[in-house]
Amino acid sequence: MGIVLKQTFKNTIITFIGFGVGAINTLFLYTNFLTEEYYGLVMVILATAALLMPILTFGVQNTLVKFYSSYKEKKDKDNFLNLMLFLPLVLIVPLATFSYFANELIGNFLAEKNTLVKEYVWYIFLIGIAMAYFEVFYAWVKVHMKSVFGNFMKEVFGRLCIAILLVLVYFNSITVDFFLKALVGVYVLRMFLMKMYAFYTQMPKLSFSLPKDYTSIIKYSALIILGGSAAVILLEIDKFMLNRYIAIENVAYYGVSVFIATVIMVPYRAMHQITYPLTAKLLNNKDKLELKRLYKKSSLTLFVIAGILFLLIILNIQDLYKLMPEAYRGGVTVVFLIGLTKVFDSLLGNNNSILFNSNYYRAVLVMGVLLAVLVVFLNYIFIPMYGLNGAAWATFISIVLFNIIKVTYVKYKFNIHPFTIETLKALLLMLLIGGVFFVINFNFHPIINIILKSLLMILAYVFLLHKFKISKDISNLFSSYLKYK
Repeated sequence: MGIVLKQTFKNTIITFIGFGVGAINTLFLYTNFLTEEYYGLVMVILATAALLMPILTFGVQNTLVKFYSSYKEKKDKDNFLNLMLFLPLVLIVPLATFSYFANELIGNFLAEKNTLVKEYVWYIFLIGIAMAYFEVFYAWVKVHMKSVFGNFMKEVFGRLCIAILLVLVYFNSITVDFFLKALVGVYVLRMFLMKMYAFYTQMPKLSFSLPKDYTSIIKYSALIILGGSAAVILLEIDKFMLNRYIAIENVAYYGVSVFIATVIMVPYRAMHQITYPLTAKLLNNKDKLELKRLYKKSSLTLFVIAGILFLLIILNIQDLYKLMPEAYRGGVTVVFLIGLTKVFDSLLGNNNSILFNSNYYRAVLVMGVLLAVLVVFLNYIFIPMYGLNGAAWATFISIVLFNIIKVTYVKYKFNIHPFTIETLKALLLMLLIGGVFFVINFNFHPIINIILKSLLMILAYVFLLHKFKISKDISNLFSSYLKYK
């Protein structure tokens, strides 16, 4: 896993920096520089755009990764890339036309509970397009095993620009209305910079010839829209539906709690950038032995890291809330439930990569759509009854069920699973660390409490992890660091 570890390490650093900037934005700048209503509006705009994104891409970002390595001749690759470049327009053009003529209708639907949303329909659509083509160009470079720049643009660039804009709002250099327009500009600029890097990596040669097996490619893309949409629905539909049923400021409260829990996914997102195309290559080459090894190693490594991040968040959450405005402090249940789903996602390693790059993706798409329907139904039932906690429970139940189905399906079709005896050891270690530090609390300033408890937890966790050699990759990394020092 040399190339995986090398790029994963770089991507992890970048992703942590991005989440660091995002944490400053989410927990402090947004909460203090924008009103709760406008912060909720930003959440709704971005969540709705994210829901649109898989449709607008026409599944191209997944198709590009799956099929690119199967072409050996340059001409075939050029024809394939040309198709990937223009295929999203098949849906973007008619949807843009519909949005133009049905703007009032769409606005009324989105603003049923919160009229503030009505004026920003085009903001949602433009950000959705920018997100879509960004993912296309990002996949363009990932197939060349060059994921670091794209990861920087995805995780750091946009958040840094937003941080600057929020500071300008605070100093009254720009209005909130200009901030919202500039938000659209940030996503468009990010897309164009990613395009420039993608074309620098491999400039497309304009061709009107279709690639070999183009019918299979288009069919896969059309079907993968369902899978991509289902995955995004599981992640973003809660914010969208909160806007439909309760006051918009609650979307801001919920979004803060979800962001805190999402930090757990930093290592997964970093590793996914390289394991996704690598898994596609292994499947294309029918290298089942290496696929099995990658499955188990990615699962254990991500589970070990996600586990300690979950403990750090949950055991420090009360001190963290003391640093935030009082209105945002009621999301412990949301953080706990969403955090558990992120740990479970990490435990599955490159499971998604195996499924979406295999010949069994159709069955998974059907499962995903059914689960997306379930999460919409559960949100419909739970949000009016339990508010923010209801949205969290809907997400938790749906994702846990979906993950159980996915890992079972991979076991059934490939006869491989991600679990080892080290997985059980890692779980027991997490329970031990969690139990010990649950009863250990300090009475200093919240920042000092967080730093002190976190350092002690990490030291104890890493020491025991290394001592019992639970993860060879992490132990080797730790030994190399000590040797270097």
